Amino acid sequence: MVTLAEVARHAGVSASTVSYVLSGKRSISAATRQRVRDSIERLGYQPHAGARALASSRSRVIALMVPLRTDMYVPVMMEIAVAVATTARTHGYDVLLLTGEEGPSAMRRVMGSGLAEATILMDVQLDDERLPLLRSGGRPGVLLGLPADPSGLSCVDLDFAAAGALCVDHLADLGHREVAVIGESPGVYARHTGFAERTLHGLRAGAAARGLDLLHRPCEGGYDTLSGTLARIFDERPGTTGFVVQNESAVEPLLTLLRRTGRAVPEDVSVIAVCPEQLAAQASVRLTSVAIPAQELGRRAVERLVAQLDGAGDDGVELLTPVLTVRDSSGPAPRFTA
Repeated sequence: MVTLAEVARHAGVSASTVSYVLSGKRSISAATRQRVRDSIERLGYQPHAGARALASSRSRVIALMVPLRTDMYVPVMMEIAVAVATTARTHGYDVLLLTGEEGPSAMRRVMGSGLAEATILMDVQLDDERLPLLRSGGRPGVLLGLPADPSGLSCVDLDFAAAGALCVDHLADLGHREVAVIGESPGVYARHTGFAERTLHGLRAGAAARGLDLLHRPCEGGYDTLSGTLARIFDERPGTTGFVVQNESAVEPLLTLLRRTGRAVPEDVSVIAVCPEQLAAQASVRLTSVAIPAQELGRRAVERLVAQLDGAGDDGVELLTPVLTVRDSSGPAPRFTA
């Protein structure tokens, strides 16, 4: 590995001058600064991260807490994580990925060690136990999600309540009056995960405003589990003609089960999903959907955090406006239902 001393010899300057060029702590003439940078590029010198952090009191590392739970759709979580990492690099930061479910203990470890100088939290719950530490830790942080009380916090997310209302409005405009919601796994609601709770709130508020009967059923998402859930829905509400799905693992099983029970989509039953654009477009029936803008969420979270690190950011909530794309899975309610 090339050392700082070798860069100094190559550039014909002292080691301290190379250090000052790297840190920006002292004014160096433009000619000398350019000569040092040319030597750094030619020799392929990489500053030692630990030494750089000690010298500047900045690690240039962002901690991303993304618990990979078995009841969550991991591809969306990882798409956001990749967007965070790539955006962070454009600003000169690396990302430390924390995938466990340690919660506050992981935050204490990272904040106490100085491994990272800022934190992004994902999988945010309404009463998330990590938030008191974030508020009192004295380090910049951004939530990719919205808790019940966002005061004093910087948050960015999709407006899931508006997304739920948008789905209900679309079905109501098509004449549907009985709607069933295939929700996330029961564990997601048991933890009071923010995005799921807020979508449900939007669905219920929208249904009440439009005079729709709404039935919500959490579901693990597999074929066998969904088969039982779907049978119970039609037993309770045989007139159900509209479905809203917020469970990526349930999308294809639902479409298959509807076909097998003799219900055509969208002639007999309409289906709307809150899911990634790619999943909706590539389903066996192209789904009308509200997209989850994973890459945009990751990018905006990093930009809010970098603004804080540069002393230009502030607290507040940024909710992205949901967009509903109409495809092949939604149509007018059938005139005669059971």
